[in-house]
Amino acid sequence: MLYFRDFVDSDADLILSWIDSERALRLWSADTYGEYPLNPSDIISRYKLIRSNHGENVRIFMAEEDGVAVGHIVLRRLGDEKDTVRFGYIIVDSRIRGRGYGKKLLTLAQDYAIRCYGAQRLTLGVFESNLPAFGCYSTFGFCEYSDELVKIGDESWKCLELEKLL
Repeated sequence: MLYFRDFVDSDADLILSWIDSERALRLWSADTYGEYPLNPSDIISRYKLIRSNHGENVRIFMAEEDGVAVGHIVLRRLGDEKDTVRFGYIIVDSRIRGRGYGKKLLTLAQDYAIRCYGAQRLTLGVFESNLPAFGCYSTFGFCEYSDELVKIGDESWKCLELEKLL
């Protein structure tokens, strides 16, 4: 059974082990981070900043099954839209992708967002070229409501903004 636990600094190494290329990093984090490859301290610093900026409106989780971390997600209640929770930095262990863990992670996150934040709407962003992630989110009930071009290196990637009304 999948469950959440809070992210701890040592999880940064594990998350980085699931990112095997600069493209994988950008699909996961867009332009959040500068250089590739990342160091664990890059993730740790980013999450400390997120926590200081959003306080109780953010939760940074690792998803575990049988004591083994299988995924990661950040939930952030939007300050100006109290009933909306934004999912971000979603990743599943690269060795077990395609086995339904993404859907399990989203289910757990949705349940948490409803129970703890009173969410009535979930949002997330995904690059159009990230077909496996887009397929997972669509199957879970997310629908596109807008898009934007994001500068990634010398390229422009289309980012789809998705929502799920609860």
